[in-house]
Amino acid sequence: MSEYDKVRPGKLVLKGEKHKAKKRKHKSKRVDAAPRVDPDCLVHGNWWKVTKVEEITGPVAIEFGKHTYVKALDNGLFTLGAPHDEGDGPSPEEILTAVLIDERKVAFKSGYGKYLRVEKNGVVTGRSDAIGVMEQWEPVFQEGKMALQSYTEGFMSIQDDDDAVVAVDKKAGADHMLYIRSQTVKDVNPLKDVPVEEQGDLEQVEINYVKKFQKFQDKRLRISKEDTSNLKKAKDDGTFHEALLDRRSKMKADRYCK
Repeated sequence: MSEYDKVRPGKLVLKGEKHKAKKRKHKSKRVDAAPRVDPDCLVHGNWWKVTKVEEITGPVAIEFGKHTYVKALDNGLFTLGAPHDEGDGPSPEEILTAVLIDERKVAFKSGYGKYLRVEKNGVVTGRSDAIGVMEQWEPVFQEGKMALQSYTEGFMSIQDDDDAVVAVDKKAGADHMLYIRSQTVKDVNPLKDVPVEEQGDLEQVEINYVKKFQKFQDKRLRISKEDTSNLKKAKDDGTFHEALLDRRSKMKADRYCK
């Protein structure tokens, strides 16, 4: 023990104070508490397949075949990179930055800071400094498969003779099927944008709002006994909150009701 440890003061102990033994917290052994494992994601270095347009944002890689990705060259062209081993993700020059434009279109920027577009000869290049109509791509999803369509309506593919990336064919076939992989953390909560009061079925939502606005001090819930079918219709018509307020007013269970 060093001299510093000998003179270092411990915790201040007051006279008559009893020491309480720390209780060890046991980790949950429940099987359902374990996170789900995506085998496909693991063999691709934790890069997962996107399945909808809104997931195409941030760092992404475009995969053709198995473990081969579109690779940016320093001359502004693109080619198909060498195959990767299982468990490895894409190389830095194979990582693009996706920009979500709207609910249908995206744009891609290479590691050289240039946006992808299609030239008149159908070759895909990365030489644009900004996003215009020609830099926009439309992901097409169908039956678990995916293709990328350019503004010229040509689908992205790999040219057989030199592995160049092109977008020529107006119809998508097997050669145009690809995966876009992302490393962005998925938001696993599908209700993140839904108010807490509106999470659950119609009956639960009504209870949530009664709890929020009730005026009774005894905290007893006054729930309308009327059929909830009108609530479903009101939700479809966009008058859901008005219908809830009307039901609460009949029960005189809302602080904002007269």
